[in-house]
Amino acid sequence: MDPIAFRIGPLTVRWYGILISTALAIGTYLAYKEAERQQIHPDHVLNIVIVAAPLAFVGARIYYVLFRWSEYYRFHPAEIPAIWHGGLAIHGALIFGILAGYFVVRRSKLDFWQMADIVAPSIILGQAIGRWGNFFNQEAYGYPTDLPWAMYIAGAYRHPTFLYESIWDFAVFLFLLWFRRRDTTKRGEVFLSYIILYSVGRFLVEGFRTDSLMLGPLRMAQVISVVIVVAGIYVFWKRRTKAPLYNR
Repeated sequence: MDPIAFRIGPLTVRWYGILISTALAIGTYLAYKEAERQQIHPDHVLNIVIVAAPLAFVGARIYYVLFRWSEYYRFHPAEIPAIWHGGLAIHGALIFGILAGYFVVRRSKLDFWQMADIVAPSIILGQAIGRWGNFFNQEAYGYPTDLPWAMYIAGAYRHPTFLYESIWDFAVFLFLLWFRRRDTTKRGEVFLSYIILYSVGRFLVEGFRTDSLMLGPLRMAQVISVVIVVAGIYVFWKRRTKAPLYNR
């Protein structure tokens, strides 16, 4: 599979970039419309995207480079900015993006949990779309398998782990859309459901991958996923007793 979509003179356009740009555009539109529905000026969504999206890319790269530093990047420092070769870690993107979004929201004197609920479905949908960039880059695949849905990648038929995660993410997206409209849903619960459910899926899928970022003998994505699930459930439980309902 050719990772390059087309060339215009010296400009190379890759499928990964097209998919990420598409995911960002669709996600921004959905959050924009939801902000309007909740009677929040939608320009606040644009302000978040303008700040959080670039920092999310930076965070995704920094996270990946840090965990590959000793084995690769300290010997090839010129490769650090080469994101077109792959190497973006979603957990780094989420950490930087959420922190950036938090500061933008607080500066605008908005309710963080409400805004987080607005953008959460957009984030997980973006992840579902973006995972297909791994397909075109022939990366983020799993162990060899003889299952009927195996894909031929890197010289063998393997678990298409990017596909597993994409399907899971899209299912979470649909759940969040439904959950957000329930009369009993409280502020913050859509976002908390997102991070919990995504982390459950990521923990399971990560076990099939061959390129995990490691923390000693542990897969880093699984360690973080467990921490997020435990913390998310705790915060969800605490907020269930005191967080306000949405005004429908």
